[in-house]
Amino acid sequence: MLEKLLAFDRSLLLTLNGLHTSWLDPLMYWASNPLIWLPLFIGLMILVINTFRWKTITVLAAVAVMITVSDQLSNLVKDNTQRLRPSNEPALVASIHIVKEYRGSDFGFYSAHASNTFALAVFLIILFQKRYRYLYLLLTGWALLMSYTRIYLGVHYPVDVLSGAAIGSMLGWFTGRITVYLLSLQGKGINPV
Repeated sequence: MLEKLLAFDRSLLLTLNGLHTSWLDPLMYWASNPLIWLPLFIGLMILVINTFRWKTITVLAAVAVMITVSDQLSNLVKDNTQRLRPSNEPALVASIHIVKEYRGSDFGFYSAHASNTFALAVFLIILFQKRYRYLYLLLTGWALLMSYTRIYLGVHYPVDVLSGAAIGSMLGWFTGRITVYLLSLQGKGINPV
């Protein structure tokens, strides 16, 4: 059963990674870089400050802890499973499309990019679900794009990305629920949900 799953994962990787074009390569390469999303982060920060005022400290502390846990948990799993990234897998290197010779570190299960972006997206969706109802479209689109870039660049298998997205979503949901509760304890004011 596991061998069939791994074979399907490889096949899906080759299909999705094979959908590359020369004009899309630089876009996907840069879209994978968190710094390119700085305007989005600044906009979200302004939204958080305008919504929560002095309670922003609670939100930022929650985000810092959540992203640290998400990122370090991914590293822990990578170090213990030691599943090579497709870009480092000798049997696949000739078959996948690599952009700008970017190959990532040795191991790829599971994707920290997917985990971190989905954690942040789900967290913010929970915080703003009633106040800004359509923000979830932007955040979900961003998380999906960031996750797909990892397959496009050949540095993660689809299962790496799906696992990262699932774990990140759970962390985002859990942290979001706790943060909403903590915000409600901080006296009268804005109650986001």
